[in-house]
Amino acid sequence: MWIEFSKMHGLGNDFVVLDLVTQRLTLDADLIRRLSDRHFGIGFDQLLIVEPPQQPDVDFQYRIFNADGSEVEQCGNGVRCFARFVHERRLTRKRHLRVSTKSGIVEPEINDQGWVRVNMGKPRLNATEIPSLAKETRPDGRYQLTLDALPTQPTVEFGMVNMGNPHAVLVVPDIETAPVAEQGKLLESHAFFPERVNVGFMQVMSPQEIRLRVFERGAGETLACGTGACAAVVSGIQRGLLKADSDIQVHLPGGPLSIRWRPDDVVWMTGPTASVFQGSFRLSDFC
Repeated sequence: MWIEFSKMHGLGNDFVVLDLVTQRLTLDADLIRRLSDRHFGIGFDQLLIVEPPQQPDVDFQYRIFNADGSEVEQCGNGVRCFARFVHERRLTRKRHLRVSTKSGIVEPEINDQGWVRVNMGKPRLNATEIPSLAKETRPDGRYQLTLDALPTQPTVEFGMVNMGNPHAVLVVPDIETAPVAEQGKLLESHAFFPERVNVGFMQVMSPQEIRLRVFERGAGETLACGTGACAAVVSGIQRGLLKADSDIQVHLPGGPLSIRWRPDDVVWMTGPTASVFQGSFRLSDFC
């Protein structure tokens, strides 16, 4: 059996997108890992699945799997690619969509330039909802954790935001020299975060501009992370570092995103997408 797919990316965060509205495929973690291999498979950061809606008031169901086979709740770059995919594949004529995810409803909107604006919903800031083992939710959004594996500077400060998936955000003086691989890996799997965590390293350039690198849960550092950009802006505003209710430019290694948040409201994310190629694979080659 042959399965058609599209290879896409949002600022270098790359995806394989499968239409399981018109095709049938049973996925498991081993198959996903084989497909994600950049030498023996197709290669991707995440696998995006388009499924028929399970609710009467939505257009599609959207599922996201990391390269390691784990299913995650949300992916900001992915939802923009998802919107472009269903439009280009003529699975819908709508430009404004309602899409159900593991973490709730998102609403992407495609503009005439091919950029996608997404209502990412309200961020969750309660410490237990990240989820984390913090004993209380801090109003200033500042938390600390001791990493015993870091003998020189074991205590790290970070903000915590759930954008449908969990994020810890560290402020660093320079993202070029930030210990992304070392601290990212330690925090991602720390017992303080029961469901693991995505780790953002944010350099504040001005109240309306930041640079950001993200160590993603189950994928490692990627060129861009949409929910990570949203989380960084929310955390920066909460900590008084960024300007609320304004367009914040987030410079990721793969390119820029524009994020806007007014406290107690939803987060808006706007950014580009790209289709790289379409192809097909024979299922028996990966089983």
